[in-house]
Amino acid sequence: MKTYRKHLLAALSALALGATAPGAHAQATDQNAPPPRHGMQHEKLTPEQRAQFRAQRIAKLHDALKITPAQESTWTAFVNAMQPPAHAQHDRAAWARLTAPERMAKMIEMQKQRTAALEQRQGALNTFYSTLSAEQKKTFDEKASHFGHGRGMHHGGWRHLG
Repeated sequence: MKTYRKHLLAALSALALGATAPGAHAQATDQNAPPPRHGMQHEKLTPEQRAQFRAQRIAKLHDALKITPAQESTWTAFVNAMQPPAHAQHDRAAWARLTAPERMAKMIEMQKQRTAALEQRQGALNTFYSTLSAEQKKTFDEKASHFGHGRGMHHGGWRHLG
């Protein structure tokens, strides 16, 4: 009798779980729900698509700031300075042949190059920012509040603008 009761309880439990599964599945596949975000969506874009989206964000920022003709030259210098660096191909075999101290020295040299590039960008940013009105500065500060977060600044700095 006890075995029968155990089997009956197990069967009822399985039926109860099975009855709730379609409702859970309907919730999970709700077509009105936004698609799930799994990290960086732009990772799957081609270089041309990335350039197109970057150009669109730059245009939106240009329009939001209401750049005047007098500011156009510093704007152009700023935009050019913020372009992503060219991706250098690294020779993995040569890297593997280096000793640990040589690899560390190479990493320090690469970091110095990145720092120099950021300092150049900062100079263009400071020059451009100094030409903005108080209202434009406020808008720029709001739009550019994500500079340096995630990969945005390292890979072009335009991720969250626009």
